[in-house]
Amino acid sequence: MNKETEIDMKEVELNELDPEKQPMTDDGPAAGGEKNGSVKLKVPEDEVTFTGLSKEELMKVAGTQGWVRTRWVLLILFWLGWVGMLAGAIVIIVQAPRCKPIPEMNWWNEGPLYQISDLDAFNDGIKGIEEKLDDLNQLKVKGLVLGPFHVLQEDQPVTLKLEEIDPEKGTKEDLVAMMEKAHKKGISVVLDLTPNYLGSAPWFSADHDDIVEKVRAAAEHWLNLGVDGIKISNFTVASNSVHWSKLLAAVQGNRTEEDTKRKALVGVVEGLAAAEVSQLVNTTGVDLLLSDVLSSKTDGVERIRAMDALHSQQRSVGWSLGAAKHDHLSKLAATSGLIHLYQLLLFTMPGTPVFTCGDEIGLAAAQGTNSTKMFWDVEKEPSKEDAVDEAAEAVRKERVALRKWFKSLSDLRGKERSLLHGDYYPLHSSASSLSFLRLWDQSDRYITAMNWGAAPETLTLKLASEDGVELPEEAKVRMSTDETLVVDSTISLDKVTVAPGQAVLLQFPYTG
Repeated sequence: MNKETEIDMKEVELNELDPEKQPMTDDGPAAGGEKNGSVKLKVPEDEVTFTGLSKEELMKVAGTQGWVRTRWVLLILFWLGWVGMLAGAIVIIVQAPRCKPIPEMNWWNEGPLYQISDLDAFNDGIKGIEEKLDDLNQLKVKGLVLGPFHVLQEDQPVTLKLEEIDPEKGTKEDLVAMMEKAHKKGISVVLDLTPNYLGSAPWFSADHDDIVEKVRAAAEHWLNLGVDGIKISNFTVASNSVHWSKLLAAVQGNRTEEDTKRKALVGVVEGLAAAEVSQLVNTTGVDLLLSDVLSSKTDGVERIRAMDALHSQQRSVGWSLGAAKHDHLSKLAATSGLIHLYQLLLFTMPGTPVFTCGDEIGLAAAQGTNSTKMFWDVEKEPSKEDAVDEAAEAVRKERVALRKWFKSLSDLRGKERSLLHGDYYPLHSSASSLSFLRLWDQSDRYITAMNWGAAPETLTLKLASEDGVELPEEAKVRMSTDETLVVDSTISLDKVTVAPGQAVLLQFPYTG
């Protein structure tokens, strides 16, 4: 190989070397070479780490005067802040208004009672009731009052069999199965044991003491089967019997260690004044006393006076507008508007509302009879293929609206303490109107105002000075049947004008 060839081979080898490994030249940037002395190095990133101060270095710093002073300042600030927050919490607790203790509530105080005296309204007697428990549960019903349906021939005491069910209504097994399902839904069951329910005199004409003793024995029998209470009509007869204390003890003392639920003795009276009803509640020990005061008194002033006399005993008082006589609400309220009005009244009064089966849809007894067939599918609209009867469809829609109103009221009463067990204050009354206030401690307050007259009426809402409660200037419309009083609107409480046959429920907050 000659000398020129060797030189060319070396040039090729140098060109193949990595540019970083090629020898530096004196050629400047203009010649395309690198600056003399420039070297590219790759430093691995993981080789640069922060180790912080060592233990020995920290100990040296911790002992310095500056750091000791800083620690003491931070410690003092921490404890001062903690003590300050504790003192603030104590001040808030001391100055905050104390919550009023919740009164003792029984299951019959928690919602409406639903009376089913006519089992013919159901397709299959007691079994038919069991099939409709879901519908009743939607209404927030807390108790069913069933019967009477024991074996009896009219006005014949010797045929009285209080511990047997009329075979046409069902069997004991049907009743037990229905009660078990009802209890799972939070619905209690009361059995009406009014002895001579088919006759003219509820306790027959003589031997009242003997009949009361039979009722006592029957009460023990049914309570042992799981019934939650006993109802009897013409309560004054039973309470004046020599066996009354035994009957009372049989019901109220029927409780096992596993079952802490209280049993109820429900009485019904007719034709008594509110003061007489109050006296019976005080002297007899009855758990719930249902009267016909509202239906026998149609004047607003008299109704307010009845509430004045009984509101302090509200956990033992039941209100109805027909149920005391097994009548429907529609018998007193001839129009849908008045049924709305009286539903609102019963749900907001201080006491337990009691309804007859069908009151939630304005059901009325057939002409000339006391029997009705209940309509459970009112919300089912007719199909397009069906021929629509306009009159029947209007009735159906009216019933749907009534049932929706009933459900809303029942739900509201169960949620709002002021309506459930709150204090009561009268605000206004006239021949055809009334208004009252319900409030409880720091909960929202409610005003019921209604006019069942034939002309508009302006209600002046005022509280007595000794009540110690003040009304605000305005309140919100919570529920209303009056188109001029729009829901969620705010109205002045100075003068509230209510259209004829209409009612409104107003709401305002607790302000301290």
